[in-house]
Amino acid sequence: MQVLPRTRFRRAHRPLALATGALLLATLAGCSLLEDRSERYVNAKEGEPIQLPAGADGSRLKQAMPIRDINTADSGKLYPSDIPSPPDMTSEILDENYVIQELDGQIWLLVNDVPGRLWPQALAYMNDRGLGVAEDNPQLGIMQSELANFSKQARALVGLGNDPSVSEPKVVLQLKMAPGIRRKTTEIQVRKLELNDAPEGLQSWPGKVALSDDRKAFQKKILSDLGDYLKGREESKSVSRAASGIASEPKVRLLTENDTPIAIRMDLDYGRAWAELDRALGEAGMQVVDLNRAEGWFYVDFRTEDERDPGWFSWFSDAEKPVHTHTVTVTRDGDAILVKATQKDRYTGPHSAEDLLTTLFESLY
Repeated sequence: MQVLPRTRFRRAHRPLALATGALLLATLAGCSLLEDRSERYVNAKEGEPIQLPAGADGSRLKQAMPIRDINTADSGKLYPSDIPSPPDMTSEILDENYVIQELDGQIWLLVNDVPGRLWPQALAYMNDRGLGVAEDNPQLGIMQSELANFSKQARALVGLGNDPSVSEPKVVLQLKMAPGIRRKTTEIQVRKLELNDAPEGLQSWPGKVALSDDRKAFQKKILSDLGDYLKGREESKSVSRAASGIASEPKVRLLTENDTPIAIRMDLDYGRAWAELDRALGEAGMQVVDLNRAEGWFYVDFRTEDERDPGWFSWFSDAEKPVHTHTVTVTRDGDAILVKATQKDRYTGPHSAEDLLTTLFESLY
Protein backbone atom coordinates (compact mmCIF):
# COMPACT_ATOMS: atom_id res chain seq x y z
CA MET A 1 0.00 0.00 0.00
CA GLN A 2 1.35 3.37 -1.04
CA VAL A 3 1.36 6.12 1.55
CA LEU A 4 0.70 9.62 0.27
CA PRO A 5 3.19 12.27 1.32
CA ARG A 6 1.89 14.73 3.92
CA THR A 7 2.19 17.57 1.45
CA ARG A 8 -0.12 15.83 -0.97
CA PHE A 9 -2.62 15.20 1.85
CA ARG A 10 -2.75 18.88 2.64
CA ARG A 11 -3.31 19.80 -0.99
CA ALA A 12 -6.14 17.31 -1.29
CA HIS A 13 -8.03 19.03 1.57
CA ARG A 14 -7.23 22.60 0.60
CA PRO A 15 -10.27 23.04 -1.73
CA LEU A 16 -12.54 21.65 0.97
CA ALA A 17 -11.14 24.05 3.54
CA LEU A 18 -11.58 26.99 1.18
CA ALA A 19 -15.18 25.98 0.46
CA THR A 20 -15.91 25.63 4.18
CA GLY A 21 -14.43 29.06 4.87
CA ALA A 22 -16.48 30.64 2.10
CA LEU A 23 -19.66 29.03 3.47
CA LEU A 24 -18.87 30.33 6.96
CA LEU A 25 -18.34 33.86 5.67
CA ALA A 26 -21.60 33.69 3.73
CA THR A 27 -23.42 32.54 6.87
CA LEU A 28 -21.95 35.33 8.98
CA ALA A 29 -22.89 37.86 6.33
CA GLY A 30 -26.52 36.82 6.59
CA CYS A 31 -28.53 36.79 3.43
CA SER A 32 -26.51 39.45 1.63
CA LEU A 33 -25.58 36.96 -1.13
CA LEU A 34 -29.25 36.44 -1.96
CA GLU A 35 -30.98 38.88 -4.24
CA ASP A 36 -33.65 41.02 -2.59
CA ARG A 37 -36.74 40.56 -4.76
CA SER A 38 -39.22 42.17 -2.36
CA GLU A 39 -39.72 45.24 -4.59
CA ARG A 40 -39.84 43.58 -7.99
CA TYR A 41 -43.59 43.89 -8.10
CA VAL A 42 -43.29 47.68 -8.19
CA ASN A 43 -41.61 47.74 -11.58
CA ALA A 44 -43.26 44.62 -13.00
CA LYS A 45 -44.84 45.16 -16.42
CA GLU A 46 -48.49 44.45 -16.91
CA GLY A 47 -49.07 41.27 -18.89
CA GLU A 48 -51.07 41.06 -22.08
CA PRO A 49 -54.70 39.94 -21.71
CA ILE A 50 -55.55 36.43 -22.85
CA GLN A 51 -56.62 36.29 -26.50
CA LEU A 52 -59.38 33.80 -27.28
CA PRO A 53 -60.12 32.32 -30.66
CA ALA A 54 -62.89 33.96 -32.58
CA GLY A 55 -66.31 32.78 -31.42
CA ALA A 56 -65.02 31.32 -28.12
CA ASP A 57 -67.09 31.93 -24.96
CA GLY A 58 -64.97 33.85 -22.42
CA SER A 59 -67.61 34.09 -19.68
CA ARG A 60 -66.01 31.26 -17.69
CA LEU A 61 -62.59 32.91 -17.61
CA LYS A 62 -61.97 34.93 -14.48
CA GLN A 63 -59.26 35.54 -11.92
CA ALA A 64 -58.91 32.82 -9.32
CA MET A 65 -57.71 35.47 -6.81
CA PRO A 66 -58.96 38.92 -7.96
CA ILE A 67 -56.59 41.80 -7.34
CA ARG A 68 -57.90 45.25 -6.55
CA ASP A 69 -57.43 47.74 -9.37
CA ILE A 70 -54.96 50.53 -8.67
CA ASN A 71 -53.95 53.69 -10.41
CA THR A 72 -50.83 52.73 -12.32
CA ALA A 73 -49.67 56.34 -12.23
CA ASP A 74 -49.21 55.99 -8.47
CA SER A 75 -47.57 52.57 -8.56
CA GLY A 76 -44.14 54.10 -8.06
CA LYS A 77 -45.19 55.10 -4.51
CA LEU A 78 -45.73 51.54 -3.36
CA TYR A 79 -42.29 50.96 -1.89
CA PRO A 80 -42.47 49.47 1.62
CA SER A 81 -40.66 52.46 3.10
CA ASP A 82 -43.39 54.78 1.85
CA ILE A 83 -46.39 52.74 2.93
CA PRO A 84 -47.70 54.11 6.24
CA SER A 85 -48.08 51.61 9.06
CA PRO A 86 -51.70 50.79 9.88
CA PRO A 87 -52.98 52.25 13.15
CA ASP A 88 -52.71 50.01 16.19
CA MET A 89 -56.38 49.27 16.78
CA THR A 90 -55.58 47.20 19.87
CA SER A 91 -53.49 49.80 21.71
CA GLU A 92 -56.47 50.88 23.83
CA ILE A 93 -58.07 47.46 24.21
CA LEU A 94 -57.56 45.39 27.32
CA ASP A 95 -56.17 41.89 27.00
CA GLU A 96 -59.37 40.68 28.67
CA ASN A 97 -62.71 42.40 28.96
CA TYR A 98 -65.19 42.19 31.87
CA VAL A 99 -62.49 41.28 34.38
CA ILE A 100 -63.18 41.15 38.11
CA GLN A 101 -60.26 42.66 40.01
CA GLU A 102 -59.51 42.77 43.72
CA LEU A 103 -57.05 44.89 45.65
CA ASP A 104 -56.79 45.63 49.37
CA GLY A 105 -60.26 44.23 49.97
CA GLN A 106 -61.90 46.29 47.22
CA ILE A 107 -63.54 44.48 44.30
CA TRP A 108 -64.65 45.89 40.95
CA LEU A 109 -65.54 44.88 37.39
CA LEU A 110 -63.18 46.37 34.80
CA VAL A 111 -64.83 47.01 31.42
CA ASN A 112 -63.21 48.34 28.26
CA ASP A 113 -65.74 51.08 27.57
CA VAL A 114 -66.66 54.54 28.80
CA PRO A 115 -69.27 55.06 31.57
CA GLY A 116 -71.66 56.92 29.27
CA ARG A 117 -72.12 53.80 27.14
CA LEU A 118 -72.36 51.40 30.08
CA TRP A 119 -74.84 53.39 32.19
CA PRO A 120 -77.95 52.49 30.10
CA GLN A 121 -76.88 48.83 30.07
CA ALA A 122 -76.50 48.82 33.86
CA LEU A 123 -80.01 50.30 34.22
CA ALA A 124 -81.32 47.57 31.93
CA TYR A 125 -79.55 44.94 34.04
CA MET A 126 -81.16 46.19 37.25
CA ASN A 127 -84.61 46.02 35.65
CA ASP A 128 -83.95 42.64 34.03
CA ARG A 129 -82.97 41.10 37.36
CA GLY A 130 -86.13 42.34 39.10
CA LEU A 131 -84.30 44.96 41.15
CA GLY A 132 -85.53 48.09 39.40
CA VAL A 133 -83.97 51.50 40.02
CA ALA A 134 -85.45 53.69 42.76
CA GLU A 135 -82.74 56.37 42.89
CA ASP A 136 -79.85 57.29 40.63
CA ASN A 137 -77.34 60.08 40.18
CA PRO A 138 -75.44 59.88 36.86
CA GLN A 139 -73.03 62.64 37.90
CA LEU A 140 -71.94 60.60 40.92
CA GLY A 141 -72.20 57.37 38.96
CA ILE A 142 -74.46 55.72 41.58
CA MET A 143 -77.75 53.90 41.11
CA GLN A 144 -79.82 52.32 43.85
CA SER A 145 -82.39 49.55 43.47
CA GLU A 146 -85.87 49.34 44.85
CA LEU A 147 -86.44 47.07 47.83
CA ALA A 148 -85.43 43.57 46.77
CA ASN A 149 -87.79 42.06 49.37
CA PHE A 150 -90.87 42.31 47.12
CA SER A 151 -89.50 40.53 44.03
CA LYS A 152 -88.98 36.78 43.96
CA GLN A 153 -86.26 37.11 41.33
CA ALA A 154 -84.49 39.88 43.24
CA ARG A 155 -84.72 37.97 46.54
CA ALA A 156 -82.93 35.01 45.01
CA LEU A 157 -80.25 37.30 43.59
CA VAL A 158 -79.46 39.04 46.89
CA GLY A 159 -79.81 35.87 48.98
CA LEU A 160 -82.97 36.62 50.96
CA GLY A 161 -84.53 33.17 50.59
CA ASN A 162 -88.07 32.05 49.77
CA ASP A 163 -89.81 32.81 53.07
CA PRO A 164 -90.52 36.56 53.44
CA SER A 165 -91.08 37.84 56.97
CA VAL A 166 -91.74 41.16 58.65
CA SER A 167 -88.58 40.89 60.72
CA GLU A 168 -86.19 40.38 57.79
CA PRO A 169 -83.90 43.29 56.87
CA LYS A 170 -84.86 45.62 54.06
CA VAL A 171 -82.33 45.03 51.25
CA VAL A 172 -81.31 47.29 48.38
CA LEU A 173 -78.47 46.95 45.90
CA GLN A 174 -76.24 49.85 44.96
CA LEU A 175 -74.06 50.08 41.89
CA LYS A 176 -71.25 52.60 41.45
CA MET A 177 -69.64 53.37 38.09
CA ALA A 178 -66.44 55.40 37.62
CA PRO A 179 -63.81 55.87 34.92
CA GLY A 180 -60.95 53.41 35.19
CA ILE A 181 -57.30 54.31 35.51
CA ARG A 182 -56.64 53.42 31.88
CA ARG A 183 -58.24 55.59 29.24
CA LYS A 184 -61.64 54.50 27.95
CA THR A 185 -62.24 51.99 30.73
CA THR A 186 -64.83 51.82 33.49
CA GLU A 187 -64.74 50.32 36.97
CA ILE A 188 -68.06 49.08 38.40
CA GLN A 189 -68.60 48.26 42.07
CA VAL A 190 -71.67 46.88 43.85
CA ARG A 191 -72.74 46.59 47.47
CA LYS A 192 -75.73 45.25 49.39
CA LEU A 193 -77.37 47.43 52.03
CA GLU A 194 -79.34 45.72 54.81
CA LEU A 195 -81.51 48.27 56.63
CA ASN A 196 -84.19 48.26 59.30
CA ASP A 197 -86.51 50.44 57.23
CA ALA A 198 -86.88 51.36 53.59
CA PRO A 199 -84.24 53.94 52.68
CA GLU A 200 -85.23 57.54 52.05
CA GLY A 201 -83.46 58.81 48.98
CA LEU A 202 -80.08 57.86 47.57
CA GLN A 203 -77.70 56.49 50.20
CA SER A 204 -74.15 57.85 50.15
CA TRP A 205 -71.39 55.55 48.98
CA PRO A 206 -68.92 54.86 51.81
CA GLY A 207 -65.19 55.14 51.55
CA LYS A 208 -62.84 52.21 51.71
CA VAL A 209 -64.24 49.61 54.12
CA ALA A 210 -63.11 46.11 55.06
CA LEU A 211 -65.22 43.31 53.58
CA SER A 212 -65.94 39.93 55.06
CA ASP A 213 -65.43 36.81 52.96
CA ASP A 214 -69.20 36.51 52.52
CA ARG A 215 -69.44 40.09 51.29
CA LYS A 216 -66.58 39.53 48.85
CA ALA A 217 -68.20 36.37 47.50
CA PHE A 218 -71.52 38.19 47.06
CA GLN A 219 -69.95 41.11 45.20
CA LYS A 220 -68.02 38.78 42.89
CA LYS A 221 -71.22 36.85 42.13
CA ILE A 222 -73.15 40.01 41.20
CA LEU A 223 -70.26 41.48 39.18
CA SER A 224 -69.81 38.21 37.30
CA ASP A 225 -73.51 38.17 36.47
CA LEU A 226 -73.36 41.82 35.39
CA GLY A 227 -70.31 41.13 33.21
CA ASP A 228 -72.08 38.26 31.44
CA TYR A 229 -75.12 40.49 30.89
CA LEU A 230 -73.05 43.34 29.42
CA LYS A 231 -71.13 40.96 27.19
CA GLY A 232 -74.37 39.61 25.75
CA ARG A 233 -75.58 43.12 24.87
CA GLU A 234 -72.45 44.53 23.24
CA GLU A 235 -74.22 45.04 19.91
CA SER A 236 -77.05 47.11 21.39
CA LYS A 237 -75.21 49.77 23.34
CA SER A 238 -76.59 53.28 23.58
CA VAL A 239 -75.13 56.42 25.12
CA SER A 240 -76.36 58.29 28.18
CA ARG A 241 -75.69 62.02 27.97
CA ALA A 242 -76.40 62.40 31.68
CA ALA A 243 -73.79 59.77 32.56
CA SER A 244 -71.21 61.00 30.07
CA GLY A 245 -70.03 63.52 32.66
CA ILE A 246 -69.18 60.96 35.34
CA ALA A 247 -65.94 62.23 36.89
CA SER A 248 -64.24 62.40 33.51
CA GLU A 249 -61.05 63.92 34.93
CA PRO A 250 -58.23 61.39 34.38
CA LYS A 251 -56.82 59.77 37.50
CA VAL A 252 -53.30 59.61 36.06
CA ARG A 253 -51.52 62.63 34.60
CA LEU A 254 -48.02 63.30 33.36
CA LEU A 255 -46.63 66.53 34.84
CA THR A 256 -44.15 68.47 32.70
CA GLU A 257 -42.02 71.60 32.79
CA ASN A 258 -41.01 73.10 29.46
CA ASP A 259 -42.31 69.92 27.77
CA THR A 260 -40.00 67.80 29.95
CA PRO A 261 -41.64 65.12 32.13
CA ILE A 262 -40.93 65.66 35.83
CA ALA A 263 -43.49 63.40 37.61
CA ILE A 264 -46.66 61.34 37.31
CA ARG A 265 -49.63 62.37 39.44
CA MET A 266 -52.05 59.62 40.47
CA ASP A 267 -55.36 60.56 42.13
CA LEU A 268 -55.53 57.24 43.97
CA ASP A 269 -54.90 55.90 47.42
CA TYR A 270 -51.40 54.62 48.12
CA GLY A 271 -52.22 50.91 47.92
CA ARG A 272 -53.98 51.19 44.57
CA ALA A 273 -51.27 53.45 43.13
CA TRP A 274 -48.52 51.04 44.21
CA ALA A 275 -50.29 48.07 42.63
CA GLU A 276 -50.87 49.92 39.36
CA LEU A 277 -47.22 51.00 39.22
CA ASP A 278 -46.04 47.45 39.81
CA ARG A 279 -48.24 46.25 36.95
CA ALA A 280 -47.21 49.06 34.60
CA LEU A 281 -43.49 48.52 35.19
CA GLY A 282 -43.84 44.90 34.12
CA GLU A 283 -45.92 45.75 31.05
CA ALA A 284 -43.37 48.38 30.04
CA GLY A 285 -40.58 45.80 30.12
CA MET A 286 -38.80 47.30 33.13
CA GLN A 287 -37.55 44.54 35.39
CA VAL A 288 -37.84 45.32 39.09
CA VAL A 289 -34.51 44.64 40.80
CA ASP A 290 -35.74 45.48 44.30
CA LEU A 291 -38.64 47.31 45.94
CA ASN A 292 -39.79 48.66 49.29
CA ARG A 293 -43.45 49.62 49.64
CA ALA A 294 -43.07 51.12 53.12
CA GLU A 295 -40.30 53.49 51.97
CA GLY A 296 -41.86 53.97 48.53
CA TRP A 297 -39.28 53.01 45.91
CA PHE A 298 -38.65 50.61 43.04
CA TYR A 299 -35.16 49.79 41.75
CA VAL A 300 -35.63 49.03 38.04
CA ASP A 301 -33.60 47.89 35.05
CA PHE A 302 -34.41 50.27 32.20
CA ARG A 303 -31.68 49.30 29.77
CA THR A 304 -32.33 48.90 26.06
CA GLU A 305 -32.60 45.46 24.48
CA ASP A 306 -29.16 45.91 22.90
CA GLU A 307 -27.66 46.65 26.31
CA ARG A 308 -29.23 43.54 27.79
CA ASP A 309 -28.20 41.27 24.92
CA PRO A 310 -24.78 39.71 25.66
CA GLY A 311 -24.40 38.56 22.05
CA TRP A 312 -21.92 35.83 21.22
CA PHE A 313 -20.28 35.99 24.64
CA SER A 314 -23.32 35.11 26.76
CA TRP A 315 -21.56 32.16 28.38
CA PHE A 316 -19.34 34.41 30.48
CA SER A 317 -21.18 37.74 30.41
CA ASP A 318 -23.37 39.24 33.16
CA ALA A 319 -25.33 41.42 30.70
CA GLU A 320 -28.44 39.28 31.09
CA LYS A 321 -28.60 39.85 34.86
CA PRO A 322 -30.86 42.75 35.97
CA VAL A 323 -29.02 45.97 36.73
CA HIS A 324 -30.25 48.86 38.86
CA THR A 325 -30.21 51.73 36.36
CA HIS A 326 -33.08 53.92 37.63
CA THR A 327 -35.03 54.50 40.84
CA VAL A 328 -38.78 55.13 40.86
CA THR A 329 -40.02 56.89 44.01
CA VAL A 330 -43.62 57.00 45.25
CA THR A 331 -44.65 59.76 47.67
CA ARG A 332 -47.92 61.16 49.00
CA ASP A 333 -48.93 64.66 47.94
CA GLY A 334 -52.13 65.50 49.82
CA ASP A 335 -54.84 63.22 48.46
CA ALA A 336 -52.72 62.24 45.46
CA ILE A 337 -49.57 60.23 44.76
CA LEU A 338 -46.49 61.62 43.00
CA VAL A 339 -44.21 59.29 41.07
CA LYS A 340 -40.71 60.48 40.17
CA ALA A 341 -37.66 58.86 38.61
CA THR A 342 -33.91 59.32 38.90
CA GLN A 343 -31.06 57.84 36.89
CA LYS A 344 -28.09 56.15 38.54
CA ASP A 345 -24.78 57.92 37.97
CA ARG A 346 -23.06 54.72 36.84
CA TYR A 347 -25.61 54.16 34.09
CA THR A 348 -24.52 55.87 30.87
CA GLY A 349 -27.04 54.35 28.46
CA PRO A 350 -29.49 56.25 26.26
CA HIS A 351 -32.55 55.92 28.56
CA SER A 352 -33.03 58.97 30.78
CA ALA A 353 -35.29 59.44 33.79
CA GLU A 354 -37.62 61.48 31.59
CA ASP A 355 -37.84 58.55 29.14
CA LEU A 356 -38.77 56.27 32.02
CA LEU A 357 -41.61 58.54 33.17
CA THR A 358 -42.97 58.80 29.63
CA THR A 359 -42.87 55.03 29.10
CA LEU A 360 -44.41 54.36 32.50
CA PHE A 361 -47.21 56.86 31.90
CA GLU A 362 -48.07 55.18 28.57
CA SER A 363 -48.41 51.85 30.38
CA LEU A 364 -50.49 53.37 33.18
CA TYR A 365 -52.86 55.44 31.05
